[in-house]
Amino acid sequence: MSKPKPKSGQKFSAKNIAAGFLMGLLALSLLGFGVEGFGGSARSIGSVGGRDISTNEYARALQNELRVVQSQTGQSITMEQARLFGLDQMVREQLVTTAALNNEAQRLGISAGDETVQREILQISAFQGLGGQFDREAYRFALQNAGLNESEFEDSIREDVSRSILQLAVISAARAPDMLVTPLLNHQAQTRDYSILSLRSDDLATPVGMPDDAELQAFYDANIDSYTLPEGKRIRYAWLTPDMLIDTVEIDEAILRDAYEARAQEFRQPERRLVERLVFADLQQAEDAMARLTAGDISFVDLAAERGLSIEDTDMGDVTRAQLGTAADAVFALNEPGFAGPVETSLGPAVFQMNAILAARETPFEDAAPQLREELVADRARRILSDDLDLFEDLLAGGATVEELASETEMRGGELDWRTGETAGIAAYESFRSAARNVQDGDFPEIQILDDGGLFTLELIEDLPPIPRPLDDIRTQVTGDWRRAQIVENLRIQADEIVEALEGGADFAALELVPERFEGMRRSDVLPDLPRDLVGTAFDMDTDDVRVVAGADRVFVIQLHAISDPDLMMDDVAGLRDALSEQLAQSVAQDLFTYFSSALRQSQPIQFNQQVIDAVHANF
Repeated sequence: MSKPKPKSGQKFSAKNIAAGFLMGLLALSLLGFGVEGFGGSARSIGSVGGRDISTNEYARALQNELRVVQSQTGQSITMEQARLFGLDQMVREQLVTTAALNNEAQRLGISAGDETVQREILQISAFQGLGGQFDREAYRFALQNAGLNESEFEDSIREDVSRSILQLAVISAARAPDMLVTPLLNHQAQTRDYSILSLRSDDLATPVGMPDDAELQAFYDANIDSYTLPEGKRIRYAWLTPDMLIDTVEIDEAILRDAYEARAQEFRQPERRLVERLVFADLQQAEDAMARLTAGDISFVDLAAERGLSIEDTDMGDVTRAQLGTAADAVFALNEPGFAGPVETSLGPAVFQMNAILAARETPFEDAAPQLREELVADRARRILSDDLDLFEDLLAGGATVEELASETEMRGGELDWRTGETAGIAAYESFRSAARNVQDGDFPEIQILDDGGLFTLELIEDLPPIPRPLDDIRTQVTGDWRRAQIVENLRIQADEIVEALEGGADFAALELVPERFEGMRRSDVLPDLPRDLVGTAFDMDTDDVRVVAGADRVFVIQLHAISDPDLMMDDVAGLRDALSEQLAQSVAQDLFTYFSSALRQSQPIQFNQQVIDAVHANF
């Protein structure tokens, strides 16, 4: 049968259509995952319309999904966890949909020819040798690791292409309705012309003074929630950090010298060069490249770009003579930045660009000793704490209290009224703050580790209710808040008078006011040095409307002059419309295919063998 023509922008080929299947399958094979089979006569976990879903197919799909989750979370996941997350059910649903689509494609007589299957297999990089040609041994090895034979793999490609042809037939007529595109385009591309007048404390006719005690107390009482500490906990703790042990740790000079010699490469650095390298297939190519470089016909960056490489691909970093090997003499012979080569290297003929000379550097033992001592002392202190961890845990397990640990061991004790936001002392450590948040009455104290390797334990003495901070403790803060509130209130009165005048027919010029004027502004535009919500306010207004918006310490008067629909003759607007149309069309296509797949599933009998499914799960 002939292939349907793709829509503009779509490339119809088995390689593109089957990419997801192939990459998932080959990733499994190259990662070494193989399904040995589940033995006996149970070769399938179920069927869809008479088409079996094999146990190996289910195991591969399930393993692939587990790998995806593990790569996203960075943590291994057990089958029990996968079942709690519903991953096994999701995989079965996907396989049912695939089988239903395969049945429908078969019913309609849709299939890919042998030439198409062969062509796509030949183009898969995982099956190619070093020369870029198809390697049958690599092909067999990858399929063997994936638990497939050639016939099964080729049938899978054929089915995947057939499903994709069916999918294109279903969604080819998907279009974005204008009744959806137009309002979205208007929302994003309509523009507003408006003026904004900013009123600050300097604009007040009468400056705001200082409050008297009664005014301040009244303001404090009216805003008591803003000055109330959240509920907290009174905590008793004991802790010991490496810094607390430093004075008790001594390091012999012999140990310092051993550490110095062990890090000789750090303290005795030979002369180095900052170098970039390009390797060529043969000497003639390298000589031609060197000639162009020395003649100034091309830069090293452009030469690399000609070969499809970025400058990062050629960068060797700072290298010594030993690291350069056979190229050392040529590169180190340069007394200033320049080019060297061609030189025959282990990778082939190469040319080099030397960018900087880094002189040899040696740090004497006497200069390095303070740094070494500090590091060794800190390391020794951390190891002492690590060794003492079991001791402290045993003491707690034996009935010692937090208070006794602080009084009878090297640990130091204290009490803290901890509330959210507290970061002083031991509360500077996130591990302590986390433990403080979670500790409950009756919890057994246990040794926990601080971010710097220190140890601590804690217990709850009592819960602390929310409590207002005394006015005398925060008088300066409350005074500032009162003044800002008075400034905004007085500015609001002035702004209301300006609005009344504007609505009465006056303009800013007549009022001897100079606002900032903005024209052609969209919802996504940012106003310099102005609150973001002013843009949203402008788009909620009608032409000639005037509004007042109060900020933290300023008040704004905004007047809307004009509303303009999107100009489709502008390139960016036309591009935005095309992008919206494409996004909506893709959404419609996805919905169409989802409904189509669901209808197919409902029209075909689906059966599962739970015992076989459980047997597959047991192999993970």
